[in-house]
Amino acid sequence: MKKSARDTNSQTPAVAGVTDNTTEVTDNATGITDMSATITKKDKPHYTGHRDRLRERFLDAPDSLPDYELLEILLFMAIPRKDVKPIAKQLIDRFKNINGVLNASLNDLEGVDGISHNSAIAIRAIRAAGLRLLKQNIMGRPILNSWQRLIEYVEAAMANENNEHFRIIFLNKKNEVMADEVQQTGTVDHTPAYPREIMKRSLELGATALILVHNHPSGDATPSDADVTLTKQIIAAAKPFDIMIHDHLIISRNGTQSFKNLGLI
Repeated sequence: MKKSARDTNSQTPAVAGVTDNTTEVTDNATGITDMSATITKKDKPHYTGHRDRLRERFLDAPDSLPDYELLEILLFMAIPRKDVKPIAKQLIDRFKNINGVLNASLNDLEGVDGISHNSAIAIRAIRAAGLRLLKQNIMGRPILNSWQRLIEYVEAAMANENNEHFRIIFLNKKNEVMADEVQQTGTVDHTPAYPREIMKRSLELGATALILVHNHPSGDATPSDADVTLTKQIIAAAKPFDIMIHDHLIISRNGTQSFKNLGLI
């Protein structure tokens, strides 16, 4: 008797969910395939468990992680499908510590094997977020009561710059920070600053006091003769407008000097 197409099809039912990446387990006695015992051939990447363990350690005690492991966690977000431990160690070898990594330029970061343009931007974004946090800790607050926070902010923002920058912190009548602006950017050993332009901007903002800040990329925060002369010129320009110059800070990677503490103001 000829079998119908229906009978033939019923003997070879299609099983949903079976792919080339699975192995079926068959009972030798009955010949019946048990799909619930399907075994996946493709294992998880070896670094998956490492990431989970590192995240747990971070949640338990973040300060206990060495720099390269903290970098690994940061890189997890930028490089989701790759073992980032060797990359994190290369970054530390190249830039010495996490501070050096976060302050490295985009080009220098991209020079490390495994760091793409997008990954370098992610690292720079983390630095920017940290600076934003420090800045928000001083904005709108009486600066003379938050002096250490100011020092922490300007050091983080300027200590590792390769060129000089001249920054001004503008204060209102209550000595609260109302604005923070980089006025000029110069070379490795000089940045121009113009007293007249500084006064013009101060009047635009309605500032009644200023804190001058600039950096020395050389690492020596000692004021130069030119620094002292410029500060005197700015003080003289501010006097007719009753604008007080509270201090002039010089920032370097090796420390910070204050004109006020040095008796220069």
